[in-house]
Amino acid sequence: MPLMHGIDAWRHSHIFDRGNAQAERGARLVLVITLATMVAEIIAGIAFNSMALLADGWHMGTHAFAIGLSAFAYAMARRFANDQRFAFGTWKIEILASFTSALFLLVVAVAMAWESVAHLIVPQPIRFHEAMLVAVLGLAVNLLCAWILGGAHHHEHAAVHSHAHAHDQSHGADDGHTHGEDLNLKAAYVHVLTDAATSILAIIALACGAWLGWQWLDPAMGIVGAALIAYWAWGLARDAGRVLLDCEMDNPVVEEIRTAIERHPQWESTTRINDLHVWRVGKSSYAAIVGLVTHDATLAADTVRGELAQHAELVHVSVEINRCDCASEQVNGSTANDTPDSGINRTARD
Repeated sequence: MPLMHGIDAWRHSHIFDRGNAQAERGARLVLVITLATMVAEIIAGIAFNSMALLADGWHMGTHAFAIGLSAFAYAMARRFANDQRFAFGTWKIEILASFTSALFLLVVAVAMAWESVAHLIVPQPIRFHEAMLVAVLGLAVNLLCAWILGGAHHHEHAAVHSHAHAHDQSHGADDGHTHGEDLNLKAAYVHVLTDAATSILAIIALACGAWLGWQWLDPAMGIVGAALIAYWAWGLARDAGRVLLDCEMDNPVVEEIRTAIERHPQWESTTRINDLHVWRVGKSSYAAIVGLVTHDATLAADTVRGELAQHAELVHVSVEINRCDCASEQVNGSTANDTPDSGINRTARD
């Protein structure tokens, strides 16, 4: 029998993250600067027969790929924001890009380490002054790009800090909750910072080689730079991977949900959580599926959602209530399981 009324009042948007417009503009601008530098260095390298300029130009190309990936992810997440095929929004497009970028950085680190070890074993002649000029040029470009992305990074960090402060005030204390950050922006920022760091190490090594004769320091600094890149890339891959694999059940918001329900004055003796799934759908937004076992005949899903609504980071909560005919002490113990003989009558509420 068809419904006699509409259901629009119960519908809600599945756009849980609004993106980062400032970071997207910054990534596009940095991409343009990087591509322009790449083309200029390649042309100059060919015109002046400089392998150092040519090599750095192609290196800028790999840098442009990573920054372009971040900009592309922002654009795709925004373009498909209303696509119903994405059950929990498009934010994870950005996380996938940051994970890919981290893997790319790890490959760069391995290549740098391999080349540096080879140059330590079999030293190659170095044109120190020309190489220093290229390193200084690269450092200047990277500092400019870091300044552009840094503005968006600090703006986003301030917004996250403000959200965390409001959360802490609403709960009376700092509960150690780790609020989300823009991992796609962080990926672009890490690329710029690692490139700047390796440029600084290269300048130091080349200066010592030119003036002190320490030619070995150039490949040695290459190994140090590779280790630094690998360290930052691993941290980025770990953070992005946790989000992609929904591996965040150790997040403080999980304990907040348990506390809100199982220590609630009206429910602590009648209701227990039998199933709980929490995963991130935005930088600071979480979805949750909460399964409850209760012998409180009056407990309703709307009541539970209302209690959890005080946690602003919970933007999509589904509640399933399993009615139990057993005594309260059985609910508190291990016998209140959802089995055919447990006396549970299930009612599913979204």
